Amino acid sequence: MSDNHDALAEAAFPAYCDASDVISRNFLHDWAAKLVASAKTELTSIDRRILRALQEDGRMTIQAIADRVGLSASPCLRRIRQMEDAGIISGYSAVVEQKSVGLPVSVFISIKLERQRAEELDRFGEAIAGWPEVMECYLMTGQFDFLLRVVCADLAAYEQFLRLKLTQVAGVSSIESSFSLGQVKYSRVLPI
Repeated sequence: MSDNHDALAEAAFPAYCDASDVISRNFLHDWAAKLVASAKTELTSIDRRILRALQEDGRMTIQAIADRVGLSASPCLRRIRQMEDAGIISGYSAVVEQKSVGLPVSVFISIKLERQRAEELDRFGEAIAGWPEVMECYLMTGQFDFLLRVVCADLAAYEQFLRLKLTQVAGVSSIESSFSLGQVKYSRVLPI
């Protein structure tokens, strides 16, 4: 019976067999790539300690980080590079105090679009992407479609931003602004 099955498969489904071999190879290649990627991104306790140290002070030397987490410098640097390559560490930057550079006002803006189709959502995202006043933008669930955090020098600067930029975006049906009275907590250190 197995001989009959093999003969039938060879005679009746040669194209299927060729295609399934290709699919199997592609599947195995994709699976292996995902396995390698997941192995690279699985964080050990040492990786987490390295990340905590870098989040607290991104200017620490490799040797200082290595001492803090109990490694020598070379393996510590190797782990950091692996996390950079995997996209876990996406960059390094200086944290600038916004009041010190003349931008003391933070405004949280809730945006509702006329329609919630993918093209309208993308269009709004593309419109605001280049605006330096917009520090953060989130696509939301609930009553509003987007939540933005905007910084500006004063109320007049916000009015200019609102009139000349935000209200000019096609498809916006509602804009609600809430002004921050003060910052209670701000952290860039993820709880890892």
